[in-house]
Amino acid sequence: MFKGILIEKDEAGYRASLTDLDEAGLPEGDVTVRVSHSTLNYKDALAITGRGPVVRKFPMVPGIDLAGTVEHSTHPDYKTGEAVILNGWGVGETHWGGLAQKARMNGNWLVPLPEQFTPQQAMAIGTAGYTAMLCVLTLERHGVTPAHGEILVTGAAGGVGSIAMAILSRLGFNVVAVSGRPSEADYLKSLGAVEVLDRAMFAAPGKPLGKERWAGAVDVVGSHTLANVCATTKYRGVVTACGLAGGMDFPATVAPFILRGVTLAGIDSVMCPRRERLEAWRRLGSDLDISKLTAISKEVGLSEVMPLAGQLLNGEVRGRVVVDVNG
Repeated sequence: MFKGILIEKDEAGYRASLTDLDEAGLPEGDVTVRVSHSTLNYKDALAITGRGPVVRKFPMVPGIDLAGTVEHSTHPDYKTGEAVILNGWGVGETHWGGLAQKARMNGNWLVPLPEQFTPQQAMAIGTAGYTAMLCVLTLERHGVTPAHGEILVTGAAGGVGSIAMAILSRLGFNVVAVSGRPSEADYLKSLGAVEVLDRAMFAAPGKPLGKERWAGAVDVVGSHTLANVCATTKYRGVVTACGLAGGMDFPATVAPFILRGVTLAGIDSVMCPRRERLEAWRRLGSDLDISKLTAISKEVGLSEVMPLAGQLLNGEVRGRVVVDVNG
């Protein structure tokens, strides 16, 4: 038996609880992992609270991230005792995830724990930081450099935004942060933001085109915010979209794309090919100042996860939440 968070849906309703789980109930897979750390992401919070249709199969253990050691493996690439991490692949949605002390899954979903990070540090980065790195790699692939101008990061006090700013500033970019929390201005500037803007500037319907300012952007909000970011992006600038905290809609026009040649690049971290995952984690090892992870993250135990889920969805949680599943 081992402890984990279990989400159930039946005649009694939708509920999440911390409970004892039987190893015999683990799903199929060729690698069993003894989990040391997981995380609480936006998607996990939606799943735990039931505020979004994230879970597609019940019962479900949430947790789109995990770090741990291989306990048993029939996969050719992994041996007992090896340290591994996992991000995405529908884990926590259709396959039991990382918010438990054990997990079993397809070994092809795993990647080795990078030697630069402890399991706790890898989870302080987690899917949010790995997604942020995918955004940075996309900006680079489209030729965006510090010489082109400012980079805008929306939802800057969240997990993706915090790590995106830390990476971009270290790479020499002037980063402008957008946040609905004025009290976090000092925190955002400590991560490298040169300016902090109120999210209200982007949240309302705007013009099809605005004054050109951004060479690139990392957007986690969607909806009117993404539309306004695109409308104010410079000629041939690049906007990376990786979130929907403000909504799934995109109330925009084609004007930025056909009159200014703006590129809107979608970032998917869930099904991202292994080669790109490994490159993102390699770059995180060289381009992220590990010392900033202390400010970006906080650690909690499994029993603290469920109360935090609602706070995270309400925008009351800064940065990353690392979960010590044995704490």
